[in-house]
Amino acid sequence: MGVFTSFNGLLLLGIAVTTAMFVYKYQEISSSAPIPDLKHDQYWGPGKAAEYKENAAIKKFDISAKPELIEALKKKLSEPLVLPEPLEGVGFQYGFNSKYLSEVIKYWRDSYLPKWNERETFLKQFPHYETQIQGLRIHYIHVKPKATEGKKVVPLLLIHGWPGSVREFYRIIPLLTNPNPKSDYVFEVIAPSLPGYGWSQAASKVNFGPAQMSIVLRNLMLRVGHEKFLIQGGDWGSILGSSISALTPQNVLGYHSNLCNTNHVVALVLKFARSWFPSFFITEENRAFFKTMGKDLLFIMEESGYMHIQATKPDTIGTALQQNPVGLAAYILEKFSTWTNVEYRQLADGGLTKRFTMDELLDNIMIYYTTNSITTSQRLYSEGFNKAQLSLKMDYVHVKPPTGCARFYHDLLHATDTELGTRFKNIIHSTYHSNGGHFAAMELPQILYDDFIQFVDKVFAKSATHNT
Repeated sequence: MGVFTSFNGLLLLGIAVTTAMFVYKYQEISSSAPIPDLKHDQYWGPGKAAEYKENAAIKKFDISAKPELIEALKKKLSEPLVLPEPLEGVGFQYGFNSKYLSEVIKYWRDSYLPKWNERETFLKQFPHYETQIQGLRIHYIHVKPKATEGKKVVPLLLIHGWPGSVREFYRIIPLLTNPNPKSDYVFEVIAPSLPGYGWSQAASKVNFGPAQMSIVLRNLMLRVGHEKFLIQGGDWGSILGSSISALTPQNVLGYHSNLCNTNHVVALVLKFARSWFPSFFITEENRAFFKTMGKDLLFIMEESGYMHIQATKPDTIGTALQQNPVGLAAYILEKFSTWTNVEYRQLADGGLTKRFTMDELLDNIMIYYTTNSITTSQRLYSEGFNKAQLSLKMDYVHVKPPTGCARFYHDLLHATDTELGTRFKNIIHSTYHSNGGHFAAMELPQILYDDFIQFVDKVFAKSATHNT
């Protein structure tokens, strides 16, 4: 009997120790990692930092492309296209369909470029500015609301991603900056071209990853006079927005994203559990948003090849696309097809003009082409996934400002609030939209705007309650 008693005692002791170790480890990994000690004035420009003196002036910026560049583009697009025939019965499953690519190039050459002056005037409809931040010339659109009577004006940082640009926001900026009778708020919009994208200068130094870029964007907001501001973004804009919120929470009134995500290890465990026991983690009405882990893995394998090459050899793929308008169009537009709705892969035209006009798609291509920025834009993937960036453990630094997550059904991935809660500690707004994909601001601007407004109402309602 004593042997059994001793055994039971040891067993209970073992269970107690194991439980204590598990609780300790869970508390350790669920606690916030320390905020990385990043220099907020780190120099990222060419040459020596000692020789740099920052010019804090804000200047109007002319986005005009050189006429000779447009003429050279016309000549390139007039060269004979030698493309392989697509496989029989294939749409976009193998990538951009070559027959439809021929049609796109013909439209670009014969219809779009002849009205380039009109398109350029369209791109200039909002005020464009530039300023120096940490050695880099940063371009941004800055739109202030004109009619503000009876409205609270709130600064808003809009952050785009890849392969987008500030062009993504041309439909939603008027909604944000014009008074809405259904909202008490109107927004002063600052929409920068990310460093290395479009009209913003690329870093000349290594290890300029999302955390470091976030500091530049935060410093831009300080430069234009805003100590506190809202953030909205998807794709890289989601990562950058969450990084600003984690690194400098004192500046962020609220963070809203149409691609909330985290790679926190506990979130990954929860995702695995959700895959096997979905009813414990998601409601029946939202179940269609979430794939099983197997389907998620298959989708990632099918659609993330671009990410691997850009994260490892961005300059190689960039060289292949640089000053190669046909290749550039195929590479970028294929993402606007599949990322808007994966089912569009079945279509010979990739469904490109189901949600977008060809003109606005080509506007975005022209920004990359005329600024020669495809290579530098892709370097963000390499800098975002290298050891230096991962060592910052940004996925383990808690995001404490009010957070809003809008999910659009056809986007690349979705996470539950429980999964997101491992990093985002103040989720006050969480929505599911049965339509739309990755480029929500461009595809469904009204729906994204309405979602954002609901979030903002909650941000300030909570703030008012907290202050009373």
